[in-house]
Amino acid sequence: MVKNATPLICLSVLIMDVVAGILGIQAEIAQNKVHHLKVWIFECKDPSYQAFKLGLAAAVILAVAHVIGNLLGGCICISSKEDYQKATANKQLAIASLILSWITLAVAFSLLIAGAMSNRKSRKSCGLSHHRVLSIGGILCFFHGLFIIAYYVSAKATFKEGKPKPTTPSNPA
Repeated sequence: MVKNATPLICLSVLIMDVVAGILGIQAEIAQNKVHHLKVWIFECKDPSYQAFKLGLAAAVILAVAHVIGNLLGGCICISSKEDYQKATANKQLAIASLILSWITLAVAFSLLIAGAMSNRKSRKSCGLSHHRVLSIGGILCFFHGLFIIAYYVSAKATFKEGKPKPTTPSNPA
């Protein structure tokens, strides 16, 4: 087993978030290639099955990266504002980055799913234009990667701080 798996886990989570971001941006590009009819703020467009597949894949990969980062990072709990203020810097960073990663996940996942669902094969939509939903979701995947890695590293550092240091028996002379 790997003695210190932190770099490997961080790299794999970062790669998943980057892939999800690229897929989200590629979905936006595929969506823009279909036929559009636009009058002021109203737009009619044909669905793009390619954009649907790419957007859905980006959302799934983003969710998997988030689950891996949270499960392997462990649980950091703070019950009050006073606990937060008394906590070490690593624990404060872990809590802050955990909250930011959840917020970023919620927004990015929602945008990717909304963009993918607007491109379902069975749907031709007319209504208000929703430009750049998939690409904004894809860009937020990059930020999610930064936040989840910051959480993982600071959570691991917090757990190391809490462990008692091994004592060596003193040599009585």
